[in-house]
Formats: sequence, structure tokens, C-alpha cells
Amino acid sequence: GEGWEPGTWGRMGEATVPAVPVVPGVPTDPTQPRPEPVFDWPVFWAFLRPQLLALSAAVVLALGAALLNVRIPVLLGHLVNVVARGAQSRLAGYLRPPARFPQGLLTFGYIALLSRVGEQVAASMRKALFISLLRQDVAFYDANRTGQLVNRLTADVQEFKSSFKLIISQGLRSSTQAAGCIVSLYLLSPKLTGLLLLVMPTLVGAGALVGSFLRSLSRRAQEQDAVGQLSQRLGLGIAAFQGLSNLALNGIVLGTIFVGGSLMAGNELSPGDLMSFLVASQTVQRSMANISILFGQVVRGLSAGARVLEFMTLEPKVPLRGGASIPSHSLLGHIAFNHVSFSYPTRPGHPVLRDFSLSLPPGKTVAIVGPSGGGKSTVAALLERFYEPTQGSITLDGHDISSLDPSWLRGQVIGFISQDPVLFGTTIMENIRFGKPGASDEEVYAAARLANADDFIRSFPEGYGTVVGERGTALSGGQRQRIAIARALLKDPAVLVLDEATSALDAEAERVVQAALERAARGRTVLVIAHRLSTVRAAHLIVVLQGGRVAEVPGVGVSMCAGAAGVGSARPHSCTTKPTVLVTPWLHQALSPWGPEPPSRSAHHGSPLSAPPGLCVAHPWDGATEVGRGRGTGPPTLTSFP
Repeated sequence: GEGWEPGTWGRMGEATVPAVPVVPGVPTDPTQPRPEPVFDWPVFWAFLRPQLLALSAAVVLALGAALLNVRIPVLLGHLVNVVARGAQSRLAGYLRPPARFPQGLLTFGYIALLSRVGEQVAASMRKALFISLLRQDVAFYDANRTGQLVNRLTADVQEFKSSFKLIISQGLRSSTQAAGCIVSLYLLSPKLTGLLLLVMPTLVGAGALVGSFLRSLSRRAQEQDAVGQLSQRLGLGIAAFQGLSNLALNGIVLGTIFVGGSLMAGNELSPGDLMSFLVASQTVQRSMANISILFGQVVRGLSAGARVLEFMTLEPKVPLRGGASIPSHSLLGHIAFNHVSFSYPTRPGHPVLRDFSLSLPPGKTVAIVGPSGGGKSTVAALLERFYEPTQGSITLDGHDISSLDPSWLRGQVIGFISQDPVLFGTTIMENIRFGKPGASDEEVYAAARLANADDFIRSFPEGYGTVVGERGTALSGGQRQRIAIARALLKDPAVLVLDEATSALDAEAERVVQAALERAARGRTVLVIAHRLSTVRAAHLIVVLQGGRVAEVPGVGVSMCAGAAGVGSARPHSCTTKPTVLVTPWLHQALSPWGPEPPSRSAHHGSPLSAPPGLCVAHPWDGATEVGRGRGTGPPTLTSFP
């Protein structure tokens, strides 16, 4: 939705769509029924106004065609009078085809213009709705199902377009023909017209009521699985309706002929006038029936249009752009979560984070581990401003991120790599370049080399021009992940967020991707969300998140050191690379081969201690205990981060 802001005109492709007034987006509680939207006429006028000239021409042509149709019964009556009088010489004048050409041309003209207007309006509405959907925040998609949104873009727009064209064409023609024929009927015979006006509204109203009942019965038959009895009732109702309709219409025709014959006997009506009256009355009846059917079409069209326009006027709670930015030369990448509490808008009564505080020092790697559902990925989502905290604040170099430009924050500051990266059905070059649309080919190559992706990309016959397929189906999981890493590194972000970036990979792919991630993390502030302990070996700080809080239960200190001398020795506290970690019972069970409870002293006296590869466990019961950056004798606590 770039370039499309409230109160302006936006371009999408080659089409220009009008901007519409926006209202603040309000997260919808899915447990509550959504109120039926109301058709917004001012917003619709913004789409109709550019087509006003063509629409006016179509209306004029439709009125002209309808008025010519009104003349048909009159001409037919004159023809009958000529035949009845035996005036064969005048018969040819009524049979000349040029008199019918204008009516055909007018009909062609207004249908063609209405089709053009309808397609233009529908295309503009569909594009504007699509742009509006792209502008919405993540909370909007949490509250609305994808199928409903696709239905509004396709079926609802199509329904509104069809209703719009049908109402203009059929509505104008039917109402004009009905009014014109009623005038003709009165001029032909006021007595017959009065009699007809007494009977016709009653029959049309009864037919509309019965038709409405049958339509509701039809919908019920379509919605229910056991439709046998309903279908039989529907068939009987249709048969009764058709039979009664034919009986009523035949009665009207016979009554008109009987009364008209009486008037002819008294020389008050000619044979041609009687024929004109019969044809005109049938035209009125058909026009009134069409108008009654159009009422239902109007309701369906307005409902579909209201659903289309509803989301078109929503303003996201987290805007796409707007706000301050930090100059690149002074950007450090220090991130702080200050007493943050958060509940998802769709679950306001279920807090995910509770008074969460954490500091990410510039240029350091901080890992958040913990059980599923503890709020780890939510921390990353809040940092990206996919959501706003319910309470508290998040700062970047002392600036509240709610005051910063989201497009700058996501486009230049933060690189986000998720568990399942999204690749588009285009070339590898374009997929990487999505991270920085204006990047040169050399910049793309450099980012791919940094992500350990250049070698396998060049091994393809078409190299960087290889099409990866929809969502990257032509690539393996590790290859997709490395392309995602290259895309994130292309913009040279100061902050890198890794949300379970290797959890879906096998051991070999994880090794390659982990090497790329460690290389990419150099000189950046990195937030690692992980379940696997192997992915946090290189972290400077490790935080255990449990129940939406940083766990503060006394546990055992852990030093992460790849290949240190302490691994598997009786004095593991000799490791030198020592990030600080607080081990809760959950993490203790993951680390310890003995389970959640520490072994007794006799359990390990005289035998080497075992630990997962790359982990040095400093046991608090082993005498001098290494905690953080010093030594102590008591149980460790989570100290302030460097």
C-alpha cells in the first residue's frame, strides 16, 4: 500500500483508485457476533464519481429505449386497426424495419456503457480493498478468517457489481415502461385502466409475498443436509405459485377482453385500441414483477457492498509509516523492555506477558528459552511492532518504539528470521532483494555469501535466476532458511531477531544455518528465540521465560562453552566463556541427565560428570560455584545484564 494515504489518490499497477475516509481499526472479539455493516454512500460515491459521465449517458440511453418500448403496444393497435379496415396500402408503413433500429441501438448503448461502468467501479473497489487489507496490522488478521477476506475480495465485489448493473438497467427500464404504459392505458380507456389498477397491485403484492416465502424455503433447503422433505415442499410451493399466477393472469386477460368487448360494442373502443390495451397491460404486469424481484436484488447488493466498504475504511492501530527515526550514525541497537504486559486483542482476558522487563545490550546476543506458550515469540512480535503492549514500553536507544516510524524500524533496523520463512514464486535474486528493493546485484551476492547461500545458489543451472516456486517449494528447508537470512542481512540491520530459525531443520541443515546465523550476528544486537539449547551456545545472555515473566526461581548456574575443557570433567566450573543464565526446573530437566532433581553428592563422587555437548554445568552443591562473572557459595540468582 505504498503511496496510498487517507485523503489522496493511490496507484496500484496501472489503475488509479480513490482513497476513502478511514476510521481507527478496532480489534474484533471473535467471541462476539459481528454487527451487520451499513452501506457507506459517501465512500461509494468516491468510486462512482469518476464514472459519472458514462453512467449519465447510460441512464439517458436506457430511458430512451424504455420509451420506445412503450410505443410498441400503440403501434400494434394502429396495425390492427389498419388490418381491420382493410387499408392494405397503409400496412407497409407499419412494417418498415428502420423504425425498430433506434430501439436496438439504444439498448446496445446503455448495456455496453453500464458494463464498462460496473467493471471500472468493481475493479477500483477491489483494488482499494486489497490495498486496505495490506495496510492492516497483524491483530486484524487474528480477528478475521482468511476465507472471509478472500470472499469479500471476490464474491462480494462480484455480487455488488452484478446488482449495480441489474438495478440500473432493469430498474430504469421497468419503472419507465410501467409509468409510460400506465399513461398509454389511461389514454386508451380510462374505464379499463381504473379496473386494472384495482386488481393489478393486489396480484403483484401477493406474488411478491409468495415469492419471498419460496426463496427463503430454497435457502433453507440448500443449507440443510436432510433436504428431502424441504425440497418436496419447495416443489409443491413453486407448482402452486405458478398455477395461481397463470390463473390470475388469464383471469385478467379474459376480464379485459370481456370489458373491452362490451366497450367495442358501444363504439367506445376500437379493435386496435383493445389490442394495445392488452399488450400494454401485460407490459405493466411484467415491469411490476421485475421491480418486485429487484427489491431483493437491491438488498443483496447493498449487503455485499457494505461488506466490501467496511474494511476499506479501517485504519490500522499500528500504522505502516509515520514517526521519528534515529540517524544511522548514532544507532546503537540497545533495546529495553520496561514492565511490559500484553494480551492478544482476540484474547483480552488471557495475558501472555506480565510485567516483563529485559535489556538487550548493543552488539550482544540474548537468547530467550522456555516452555511452549511462555511468550517467547510474543516478545519478538512486540519488538517488530506487530502489536502494541497493553502496558509498559519498549525502547530502542532510549526512544519509545511507539514514536518511531514502523516502516523505518522494520525496513532498516530490524531483520526478522522466522521458523518458516516466506518465499515468493519468483527468482532467488528477487526473493533476496525484497529485503532492500533498491539493492544492487553485488549487494545481493554479498548478503548471500554472508548467509552461506552463495555456493548452493550458484550450483543451480540458472544461479540467482532460479525460480524457487510458490513459498519456495523447489528448495530444501535449509536452503529456504539461508535465503531468508540473506534477505534479512541485505538491509544490514542493527538488530537481528531469530524466532526458532533452526527448529524445523535436520541436524546437517541446522549446522550450516547455525554457522550462517553466528556469522550474521557479529556486531549486531541479536534476540534469539529457541527451544533447542544447541542454538543458544553463542549467546552472551540467556533468559528463561516462563508464564510470561523472567523466571526468578533459584536454580543452577550454566556456562555455555563450545569445546571447553570443563565438558565432561569433574570441575566444570573451569570454563572461561560464561554467559549468565538462570535455570528453572524446566531448563534444569533439559540440561541434567538425572532429571529435574540434582543428584546426591555420592552420585557423582569419584566419577566424571556428564553434560550436553558444549555445556558446562556449575553445580551449586560442588563447593565454589561460578555465578555470572564471579564465584560464590550460595544458590545463584539472575543478576543485572552487562
